[in-house]
Amino acid sequence: MLCDLKALIGCPVVATDGEMGSVRTFLFDDQSWKVRYLVVDVGNWLKRRDVVLPITALERPDWANRTCHAHLNKEQVRDSPEVDTEMPVSRQQEIAMRDYFGSLACWVDSESGISSMPTGMKYPVHTAEVNHLRSTSHMLGYHVWATDGDFGILEGFVMDEASWHLGYLDVKSGGWLQNRSVLVPTRWVRSVSWAEFRIHLHHTKAGT
Repeated sequence: MLCDLKALIGCPVVATDGEMGSVRTFLFDDQSWKVRYLVVDVGNWLKRRDVVLPITALERPDWANRTCHAHLNKEQVRDSPEVDTEMPVSRQQEIAMRDYFGSLACWVDSESGISSMPTGMKYPVHTAEVNHLRSTSHMLGYHVWATDGDFGILEGFVMDEASWHLGYLDVKSGGWLQNRSVLVPTRWVRSVSWAEFRIHLHHTKAGT
């Protein structure tokens, strides 16, 4: 089923031993357009404001109750690696999450089974030159450019809840009197200029 990713923002996230916080944003792979991690605002029960959970540790969203359920307990979440979600996730942070979450990490072969999660481990937070995990919320407001000019502004994403693949960009197009919402397939994206906050398409304005 296709769903508007914005509908999950603010939804409660429930661990196996109780509610832990609410959905703040998502981290996705900027090459495959697949959501890899959920960023949870944990509020007051942890000193850290945000924690990151692999989507492989989550059940499908409960749309009836607007809730996300995780297969982890609060202690496992508390001891997870620190990730700077205000910046593109560095390679060192990706390795730290892989080491901690084991087979739950999104790029690890699930056939190896779920590894035990050590507690109290410390992980470095660095900036790497090559980053592929990006925040969906940080991309909102990017200008979407067709081959013949500015097409519109990115306002959201449409996701396949079964695969967590971001299949469409929700783009506000047109002038302030004639603006309209257009769903643009992510397969039409030619490139993303992170420095210029632009998404470049393969298609012309008429082609969209």
